[in-house]
Amino acid sequence: MSAQGSAPRTSLELKVRVWGMGANGQPFFQNAMAQNISATGACLYGIDTELKVGDVIGVQYEGKKARCKVIWVVDAGALKKMQTGVQLVADQECPWAAVLPLDMKSDERTSQRNDNRRQYARHKISFPLELRDERVNTPLRVNATDISGNGCYVETVMPLAVATALRVDFWIGEERVSPSAIVRTRDPGVGMGIEFTGMTDDMKKRFQTHLEKLDPSNVLGPKDSSKGDSNDGDSPA
Repeated sequence: MSAQGSAPRTSLELKVRVWGMGANGQPFFQNAMAQNISATGACLYGIDTELKVGDVIGVQYEGKKARCKVIWVVDAGALKKMQTGVQLVADQECPWAAVLPLDMKSDERTSQRNDNRRQYARHKISFPLELRDERVNTPLRVNATDISGNGCYVETVMPLAVATALRVDFWIGEERVSPSAIVRTRDPGVGMGIEFTGMTDDMKKRFQTHLEKLDPSNVLGPKDSSKGDSNDGDSPA
């Protein structure tokens, strides 16, 4: 069984960290092994927790993280435990790209370029935010991981429900900004995607420029923010 379809694969075995929400409704965080890897996914084994097809889990190789969708699950017995095929969520960087053969790295760059249809480039930086659920007004101080002028992804074991209305507070230089926002995606045990709904286009562009200064590499996504998919909002994060 393959998690990557016809994508080129290599026989490397890598030690990874995986986390998310198990089929039993309990969060998990553990070491596992990745094999049969490609630029778009892998087969994971050694997982103690049963997972559900379609769920999103977090995978980390060395210092790089990515969110992956569970494609298939098999009980592989006492030695390999739960064996799971995973595929990178759209726009996620391959965490083991550095160890892939050169021809497979080329495929990854093409895949990222074709899949990245966001209006604003996302930046994989730790950016402090304060979130307030408008129903209870209790502040939650977090750090976004993927962030752009349209929205962000926040890692949390207990993400809020989709469509939860939020107020977000953050700083652009010395200016405090407090736009309204909404939870667009929810990955139990992993995090949530948030869209900034209360920012004007000019403010989004200013914020994007600020993020580019914080992340000078700026290697993800198009630099032209004058057009794009109006429904990007980092919601599929």
